[in-house]
Amino acid sequence: MLSAEQIQSNLELFYSNIETYIAEPRKSQLLALYNKQEEILALAPASSKASFHNSFPGGYVDHINRVVAAALAVSTVWMEFGADTDTFTREELVFSAINHDLGKLGLDGKPRYIPNDSEWHVKNQGANYKPNGELPFLPVQDNSLFILQSAGIQLSVNEYIAIKIHDGLYDDGNKAYLISGQNESKLRSSLALILHQADMLASRVEWEKEWLGKVGVPTKKEVKPSTPGQFKQQADMKKLSSIGKGNPGLLNALKGL
Repeated sequence: MLSAEQIQSNLELFYSNIETYIAEPRKSQLLALYNKQEEILALAPASSKASFHNSFPGGYVDHINRVVAAALAVSTVWMEFGADTDTFTREELVFSAINHDLGKLGLDGKPRYIPNDSEWHVKNQGANYKPNGELPFLPVQDNSLFILQSAGIQLSVNEYIAIKIHDGLYDDGNKAYLISGQNESKLRSSLALILHQADMLASRVEWEKEWLGKVGVPTKKEVKPSTPGQFKQQADMKKLSSIGKGNPGLLNALKGL
């Protein structure tokens, strides 16, 4: 859970990213779009279930800010490894990160997720929120693109594809973009892949912060280093055990060689 001060601080950082990275006229358009629904923006969760990530008031903005930071960091890693990052601009990268989950805010001033009034579902399934039945069904990414279009905010092809397929192969509908045996139909920019990695990184970190200490981690087994001779002996014994599996007599004969 976030305090009121944390929610306000996250909201200020959210607006600051728009001010810093997005040029006019889209800067003013985005600020107007989000200011118009600021209460929903500030209190929206990033997901409906506690087992996902940031399923609490203010979780949405917290997640978006983390994805923006992760996208900038991940793009640097890609560049350091020799990827052609000239195929997209920094504005395209940040614009896509800021708006990739816009559809989670809902539509026409109505939130996508509303507090779950079923105590059983909250207690037994961690379903803190439920879909708003007043809204038509639209996948998050399609709703994001629809909202941007309705606000008259223009997107580049890079931005459209990145927002559309940011869930990667978790969404079967993205296979046409991501699985191809022909060079001509492969992605012309790594932007969508970078955004996907940034989103997964942020989501995983958010899950770990909430749950890793509760579900526990595997016990680390201390492994003593082996000398080269000991390592060869252990390898030979494993090989003999595999050969003589199910035949103790053969195994004993092999050991005697």
